[in-house]
Amino acid sequence: MATRAEIGAVYGAGLAQGVALVAFPASSAILTSPEYYGLTSTAYGALFLPQAVAAILAALSGAALMRRYGIKRIFLVGLAGDVAAMALLVVSQSFIGEGSVPYAMLLLATTSLGVGFGLTVPAINTFAAAFAPTAAARAVLYLNALLGLGTALAPVLVAVFLGLGFWWGLPLIVAILIAILIVVSLPLPLEVSGSSDASSGARLPSRFWVFAAFALLYGVVETTNGNWATLYMTQDLDATATLASLALTTFWAMVTVGRILFAAIEHQWPETRTYHLLPFVAAAAMLLIAVLSGGDATAGVVAFGIAGLGCSALLPLTISFGQAELVAIGASVAGLLIAFYQMGYGLAAFGIGPLQESIGLSLSSIYVGVAVVAVALGVLSFMVVGRASRSATA
Repeated sequence: MATRAEIGAVYGAGLAQGVALVAFPASSAILTSPEYYGLTSTAYGALFLPQAVAAILAALSGAALMRRYGIKRIFLVGLAGDVAAMALLVVSQSFIGEGSVPYAMLLLATTSLGVGFGLTVPAINTFAAAFAPTAAARAVLYLNALLGLGTALAPVLVAVFLGLGFWWGLPLIVAILIAILIVVSLPLPLEVSGSSDASSGARLPSRFWVFAAFALLYGVVETTNGNWATLYMTQDLDATATLASLALTTFWAMVTVGRILFAAIEHQWPETRTYHLLPFVAAAAMLLIAVLSGGDATAGVVAFGIAGLGCSALLPLTISFGQAELVAIGASVAGLLIAFYQMGYGLAAFGIGPLQESIGLSLSSIYVGVAVVAVALGVLSFMVVGRASRSATA
């Protein structure tokens, strides 16, 4: 049975990972401002390409690395990647005006963040499910609620530090806190029975690809909101930087609220019903976002909040449903699904910039397209839970 210290380390890592993950999107106004880094939309989007690639590779190799080195070491290495990313972000601001040096450092930072995310998130999801075997879905939802809380705090903290005159205060504090978490975690057992199970040689069942498709499409939907909300608010809705940060905070806050809410009411409102409903909530929110115009910034904040609610429980439930059904590859499910989620993340984070600058599509048109993706998620949800719900019940 896990100790309180182990549970605290795992859930604390979820919170810290959430803050680190959104540190770059939350700083988009800084990264694109001519007074700071002066990145174009394409250059800004390209920042997240190495992050997605590194996260995919880390998540795909995570199960094999866990079998060889143990889940605790992989967990700690992932946290170290997060520390390196935050440290590089802090140091890069000292090289602004030195040609391509700061951008190269930012690319290295997002690569490190990808490694950290790709190793840490599958590990902590595996820990959470193993620490509460009789209520795994609820435990995973609560863990991801903390991760969502971290993502909601990041834009608020960036705005606070920007007001204080040193926006890089957020990554500095996050780096210090995660380093402390590593030190605290070193003496803890942090073991999971079965983490080196028979799934090592198992082939991927055909049903896995349904889960993988859902995770990939979900990554597109979430990232279109999480990475581009602030730019959409400032460029299309004429919002101030503060109001744009509020929109991003509201999106991630509602992601967190939704995860806690649906975990708390699972007996009155079944998880499968939540899974079918939320994609259509997200689709409606993005259609609302798309029809807003300049001066509708306050409505934009509300719309991004609804989008956050629509996204909230989808990825954690996909992971828990997958772990319940795909027992033959149980130890690998979280990492594999995180990898496909990151593929969707990469498509949205990098692809939207070229769609704007090369093809001339507006962000509002892109949101209409992503609303269609969300509807496809709703249809796909019935394929995912067709067997997963029966397996989870059993």
